[in-house]
Amino acid sequence: MYRSHNCGELNASHINTEVTLAGWVQKSRDKGFMNWVDLRDRYGITQLIFDEGRSDKTVFEKAKTLGREFVIQVKGTVIEREAKNNNIPTGAIEILVTELTILNASLTPPFTIEDETDGGEDIRMKYRYLDIRRNPVKKSLMFRHKVAMEVRKYLSDLDFCEVETPYLIKSTPEGARDFVVPSRMNEGQFYALPQSPQTFKQLLMVGGMDKYFQIVKCFRDEDLRADRQPEFTQIDCEMAFVEQEDILNVFEGLTRHLLKEIKGIEVEKFPRITYEYALKTYGNDKPDIRFGMEFGELNEVAQHKEFPVFNAAEFVVGIAVPGVGSLTRKEIDGLIDWVKRPQVGASGMVYVKCNEDGTYKSSVDKFYDQDDLAQWAKITGANPGDMIFVLSGPTDKTRTQLSALRMELATRLGLRNPAEFAPLWVVDFPLLEFDEESGRYHAMHHPFTSPKPEDMHLLETDPGKVRANAYDMVLNGNEIGGGSIRIHDKATQELMFKYLGFTAEDAKAQFGFLMDAFQFGAPPHGGLAFGLDRLVAILGGQETIRDFIAFPKNNSGRDVMIDAPSKIDESQLKELHIKLA
Repeated sequence: MYRSHNCGELNASHINTEVTLAGWVQKSRDKGFMNWVDLRDRYGITQLIFDEGRSDKTVFEKAKTLGREFVIQVKGTVIEREAKNNNIPTGAIEILVTELTILNASLTPPFTIEDETDGGEDIRMKYRYLDIRRNPVKKSLMFRHKVAMEVRKYLSDLDFCEVETPYLIKSTPEGARDFVVPSRMNEGQFYALPQSPQTFKQLLMVGGMDKYFQIVKCFRDEDLRADRQPEFTQIDCEMAFVEQEDILNVFEGLTRHLLKEIKGIEVEKFPRITYEYALKTYGNDKPDIRFGMEFGELNEVAQHKEFPVFNAAEFVVGIAVPGVGSLTRKEIDGLIDWVKRPQVGASGMVYVKCNEDGTYKSSVDKFYDQDDLAQWAKITGANPGDMIFVLSGPTDKTRTQLSALRMELATRLGLRNPAEFAPLWVVDFPLLEFDEESGRYHAMHHPFTSPKPEDMHLLETDPGKVRANAYDMVLNGNEIGGGSIRIHDKATQELMFKYLGFTAEDAKAQFGFLMDAFQFGAPPHGGLAFGLDRLVAILGGQETIRDFIAFPKNNSGRDVMIDAPSKIDESQLKELHIKLA
């Protein structure tokens, strides 16, 4: 037995108890005649004491050789600590060590294993196994475990059954790029790693499993950012004999359960807004509703007033920013430079100061009088002391730009409180979106999403106006999950493939197995997938998912710890019938 207790559980009630502990040396303090060592494991820290007058001489001298991160085992007696530490659970006691065994020595770590470390991100990624010993990362992984367990508990209590689906599947042309895996036994053929278990969960519904879930790895070969990894985890769910309302109720319930059990927060019924309303009011389909700054469309009151920029624009839109009417010209110019950055792409910005006396001062006073600007204030909801910022240009592009500015201003003003949670549903997405480059429609979600029955007639005449039976869960400005009611009959699925530009042969080659299954009594079904990594990060009050993943990739998709991806032997390539260009 390496330990009788862990390093976080001993307290005053254990005084005079003989114990055995094992762990890592956090640090030591050698005072010559006395040596204190902080021993750490996953559960906490316990102070050890080696006393020249009370400890065995051999043990005392061996303690002087201990370095940071040595793995040791000690036996000793729990005694009362003279200088108590009220900041840790074990701060009232220490261990008078009688036996010391060095289980493994350690090199000096490349960074300090402390909450506030001196290691940069690159070095900590290279030595991730050391970074995991730090409390912030360790607690993030334990937090993730707690969330996953609550998910399993909630869904299992509702009779959902966890079923594993394959990782080696067929490559399909829709969605992001696949990771492909060559098959040694089938020359010139490839598997793909799943972007999601979409078709398999539908087949489980055909198989009568009724309520399925899986906490599952998914893979997408796409450009990365802070909240995206090439391999990520979904809470994947599907239900049979349900309509949209049934699914929204179940997963709204799951989110409320997690907020209550994990954060101690009660949330009432979630708001529901349409995709069209989300774009019109917030400029994107995953709005953060913890604060206002809703869009005000200004075409009717800003055009035809001799200002050529607005007159030439397809769209003029503004937001009222509360309490910033005292911004200096230098600060305003800084914001104008911010929206003109290539990442945002605006050509400029108009501002209006709403003075406390009810008057207005703008950058376009030459073209607009006080009555005009008062109309702008009314439409954007601006009050005295606020500032109005206005952008113009093509509708979609301008909405995206103003949405980025809205989020940036909210961050600067401290309006995005990570301890506050504002969930909502976005519904009634378009079924299809037109891609200018390919000259055809693509599925906004995926080709198995069901159209709203009342819009089916528009597929022939105006496919861009067909709404999908689809929905997204949004939390604090992040899409944490999405899903849809699925197509469950062969005829409708064939029609969908037709409008997505598939030939009958292509559709059969790619998805013939699914359409065949639909001929054997497929039930109505639908589902939803939550992004576990992102959900955990938001619940943990963080913007990035990386610290909630044990071994993440960097922004280039590399694992710098194990140096992957890497080249493989020529013999392996030959065995796989692959020749590199």
